Amino acid sequence: MHSTVKNLLDIQDTIKVKLNEINIINYPKIIAVSKTFKIDQISPLIDYGHIDFGENKVQEAIEKWTDVKKINPKIQLHMIGKLQTNKVKFAVKLFDYIHSVDSEKLAKKIADEQSKINKNIKIFLQVNIGDENQKAGINKNQLKNLVDYCKEINLDLIGLMCIPPANINPEIYFDEMKNLNKALGLVELSMGMSSDYVIASKYQSTFIRIGSSIFGQRS
Repeated sequence: MHSTVKNLLDIQDTIKVKLNEINIINYPKIIAVSKTFKIDQISPLIDYGHIDFGENKVQEAIEKWTDVKKINPKIQLHMIGKLQTNKVKFAVKLFDYIHSVDSEKLAKKIADEQSKINKNIKIFLQVNIGDENQKAGINKNQLKNLVDYCKEINLDLIGLMCIPPANINPEIYFDEMKNLNKALGLVELSMGMSSDYVIASKYQSTFIRIGSSIFGQRS
């Protein structure tokens, strides 16, 4: 068994054990964050049958995944990095999910571009849950307006996404995200990475984004 597959299975087992302890039976999907890794490093997971992969740069994703997705149409590609409006027309052709929408301008551009190719991308709104100046994401106070706007322009808005502040216990932020998501009537929740995916799972994250714990450290 390839090391990446073993790592994925170990993560799945860890989540199941922890969630079973608190009587949660819905396990999150694991997005294997494959940014910077070459396709030959990713292939063992594809061969195993894993379908959810995450990238944060449009051009890199196009070069890596265009042909692979034609061969493996079940693959679901997630845009998890900041998306510039001038890259949207390329992103909507390739990606199935965008996790980083944080403005009306970006939302409108996605709606316009996907309508041209009759595609319906699943959208997460990125929330700056820690109110950090250096981080992308919409402020909590502006979130409801953006949710309403996305519905108005018929985006397939499925949930919220966050990256909590580093070096602080993330539980308070994950709990707040869970409550925000529920209050807005959204179903999916994208939160949790290699360092905190178990905690995120306890707070009902439905998609966790894991890179180094599956692929190893990036060079």
